Amino acid sequence: MSGNQAKGFRFAGIHAGIKVQRKDLALIQSTPPANAAAIFTSNPVHASCIDRGQKLLPASGIHAVVIASGNANAMTGPAGIEADERLAREVASRLDCTPESVITSFTGSIGVPFPIDVASSQISALAAALQDDPGDAAEAILTTDKAIKSTERTVTIGDKTVHLTAIAKGSGMIHPNMATMLGYICTDADCSPDELRSILQSANASTFSQVSVDRDTSTNDMVVLLANGASGVQVDSQTTAFVDAVHSICEELAKMIAADGEGATRLVSLQVCGAPDLDTARALSRSTITSSLFKCSVFGDMSGAGRCVAAVGAEAARLGIALDLTKLNLYVNDVLEVEGGVPTGRSATLKGPEVTYTVQLGLGEYDAWAWGCDMSYGYVSINAVSKSEPLETHSPGLKRRLLVEALSYIQKFVGRIAVIRYGGASMIREDLKDAFAEDLVLLQAAGLRPVVVHGGENDISETLRRMGKATHQLAESDKSETEDIKVLEMVMTGSVNTDLVTRIQRLGGQAIGLSGKDGNLIQARPLNSSNPDARQGDVESVRGEMIGMLLEQNYIPVISPIGLDEKGDTYNISADKVSSAVAVAIEAFKLLHMTDVTGIFDGANILHQATPDQLKDLLSKGIIIGGMGRKVRTILDALESGVVSAHVIDGRVHHNLLAELFTDKGVGTWIKAPQ
Repeated sequence: MSGNQAKGFRFAGIHAGIKVQRKDLALIQSTPPANAAAIFTSNPVHASCIDRGQKLLPASGIHAVVIASGNANAMTGPAGIEADERLAREVASRLDCTPESVITSFTGSIGVPFPIDVASSQISALAAALQDDPGDAAEAILTTDKAIKSTERTVTIGDKTVHLTAIAKGSGMIHPNMATMLGYICTDADCSPDELRSILQSANASTFSQVSVDRDTSTNDMVVLLANGASGVQVDSQTTAFVDAVHSICEELAKMIAADGEGATRLVSLQVCGAPDLDTARALSRSTITSSLFKCSVFGDMSGAGRCVAAVGAEAARLGIALDLTKLNLYVNDVLEVEGGVPTGRSATLKGPEVTYTVQLGLGEYDAWAWGCDMSYGYVSINAVSKSEPLETHSPGLKRRLLVEALSYIQKFVGRIAVIRYGGASMIREDLKDAFAEDLVLLQAAGLRPVVVHGGENDISETLRRMGKATHQLAESDKSETEDIKVLEMVMTGSVNTDLVTRIQRLGGQAIGLSGKDGNLIQARPLNSSNPDARQGDVESVRGEMIGMLLEQNYIPVISPIGLDEKGDTYNISADKVSSAVAVAIEAFKLLHMTDVTGIFDGANILHQATPDQLKDLLSKGIIIGGMGRKVRTILDALESGVVSAHVIDGRVHHNLLAELFTDKGVGTWIKAPQ
């Protein structure tokens, strides 16, 4: 964000323990209190926060919105209703306002009891984290989203300025039946609740309600528009500049949601022109982007012209509209593929992150846009209950091509060293743990020499919780106190490290577990020299020759990120920093990060390949932030110090490590140092 945020609003996002890791509790506070309106899902199977919000809004005097992610608190019965009310009461008590002035939102797993005791215990920390920047809040509301969705607008009305700041989330269960996502638009304009509702309904009809990813309408959808009047500028539904700004924000967020669809590789923008009325234009465009056959064609790099036109025809028949094929034209990325209902023989190239379709009906003067995405193997992988390996579903021809690709890479990588930063879901789910261990054994058998640096934040937090201690994530915090280091060391070295080594050896590989303290492998220095009790450290140096000796003896070194300083004090160090330092010390050819995202995003689309300069630019613009920002900075440090390339890989999919290394297209983001 540029710093032109709406005045009078503060934002917070923290990890409260609803999710195993990552931020999961967000707060938006308005001072002065705001007028507010909202639109809610029309799904009759909905969460209690929907009923509560419908009773409270539109209204004046709204102080805050609290959002929990990782648990939808839907289909949870009376206990869920009480959890909803209690969350509002806890926030109201901390902000010194009434529960009725606090709007609640939830997103995540359906039918799972909400951990209200866990969330409530963190409300004070949440309120203490309030700040002007909405970045942490935007991160905390995400579930399967791959990218943060936030934007802002500045509007001049008369001689005064109005600001709008918005955040949203949405990736799966996206289908128009109101908003199909969570969105929060904050403005410092002064506008009545009824006028806000009118403005929001109009914007929603042509934006959020024209988005579809998978034809599934969620139980928790809501979009809230808050106006606190801090700018002193009065607006209403006739204030064109303000209305246009709200519409523009909603359209931008809608496109972000479509582009970030679960498993999506390409944004689909589709416009129907020349319809007899607006409702028909909207219905035809929206229906077409939901066609499964059409979506699969787009994923397969085919324009799907025939399937697109067929989907338009099917919806027209349902609506009772007679099409004149002699007037029907279809443009794909400005290439005329169908003219007068007949293919022209020309075909657009679908290689970029976005494809645009324009369907001309020649039946009237109305047009409408809709946005969706392609349907990939990834969508099924993310949502499938089965654990079957996707490769089993591929054709023999595809398998042969993949094998040829893989063998060519194996030739290149024989004898090369790769450092792998092991983290995320691949350290939590048993099936993913086994798949990762199997990948390491296969990599070693193929001639690559893997070295693993692991985290352990989730195990540490769970251990501390069982002990009744604070559950801050030690490896990402500056709060690693001396008394907690023994717990950290016990979990990292005695549990996480041993578990991975055991799995590797069970599969026939040779592995050896190392603490950074062993043989003074990792020399540390305090990260915060002004606090002698802190035990969060940085890497001073790495004894690369120790790791080299183990590799020469055909071992897979598995390293926990703990180090010693010159006085012999133990320090907890970020595994991201350690993996980069190790890669530099042993002159690794590749540095790989196993994460819970499909790769690095530029704000809207995944970067399948990126240069260090591109990433520096995204960091400077605030597009890459939070945990990914810290990770990217350590990757850049490694590349600048001699590591040839780095990869960010989604560890939630079985054997993605092999797919990234041994196929042309890869599955994540590849960052290559300039030659």
